Amino acid sequence: MEIGLYSFAENTPDPLAGNRLQSPAERLRDLLEEIELADQVGLDFFGLGEHHRPDFVASAPVTILAAAAARTKNIRLTTAVTVLSSDDPIRVWQQFATLDLISNGRAEIMAGRGSFIESFPLFGHDLSDYDTLFEEKLAELLDIRKGGKVKWPGSEHTKPIPGIEIFPKPIQDPLPIWIAVGGTPNSVARAAYYGLPLMLAIIGGNPKQFQPFVELYRDTAEKAGHANWQSLPVGISSHGFIAENSQDASDIAYPAHHEAMSRIGRERGWPPTTRSQFDAGGGPDGAFFVGSPNQIVDKVLRQHEWFHHTRFGLQLSVGTLPHDKVMKAIELLGTVVKPAVNKALGQ
Repeated sequence: MEIGLYSFAENTPDPLAGNRLQSPAERLRDLLEEIELADQVGLDFFGLGEHHRPDFVASAPVTILAAAAARTKNIRLTTAVTVLSSDDPIRVWQQFATLDLISNGRAEIMAGRGSFIESFPLFGHDLSDYDTLFEEKLAELLDIRKGGKVKWPGSEHTKPIPGIEIFPKPIQDPLPIWIAVGGTPNSVARAAYYGLPLMLAIIGGNPKQFQPFVELYRDTAEKAGHANWQSLPVGISSHGFIAENSQDASDIAYPAHHEAMSRIGRERGWPPTTRSQFDAGGGPDGAFFVGSPNQIVDKVLRQHEWFHHTRFGLQLSVGTLPHDKVMKAIELLGTVVKPAVNKALGQ
């Protein structure tokens, strides 16, 4: 199983450091150190979210990933996600093809509609077109990925490409494109229809309730005629934190998690997050991967029985955490959790 990390590059007051707020430059330096360490301890991928808000510093994630490419050797570099609906598929392709060249073939696109909507008014898009924008631009991006002279007919929200070859060419052929979904059946079916790898975000509730989405994905891929439907990659991504023992993991992660999720909750009409809810989420039936390395291993393997997934991504920093604690968690994930999971799976 591929095991890695993803981050939204939060930059909020750190409740464990007297609510100190880093400068954006400091936060990016720490982020690059985290990606570099993830590579050194053998993690398989690092994903970086795209956000256009004051509480995140990754509005241009491909730029950050390019900087990380120069400091790493093996780890795959992806977004989590590229908000394709509000972007230009040609520029997305060119940016990732360039990242692929810089990284010597380690780039991936993870496309999604986005759980935040700030990019839509920023780039002049109407939220009423939320789904159709993604559908049309994904189809265009996949047409570009075929290579050669691109003859895209255009659509309601895209302009025609009249037989133009697009440069540069990436090392990987094809350049991997994943579809990230949050549990919307139409999004799952779309990924299956195109035969694209699926990354399913499980950040709340009982994870086993998401099993029908994975079944829908594989059933739809088979019906769509994809001969490799049984082997199409499926990933699971979740919030969590790792420390030497479960109490430390919870005590370190909860204050920032509470602040971040309560702040977002105020925007979306959710009640504040409580410690009891957080602890329940970290329990055996919860969605959070919070605990000691052995607890994380057990939970990954338990979910593998349900989903038979090939990739697991952990978001360590929900809210801002002390950099040294994050670095230790990355070390534990790479040197303890990943080897134990793969040994148990016979890999």
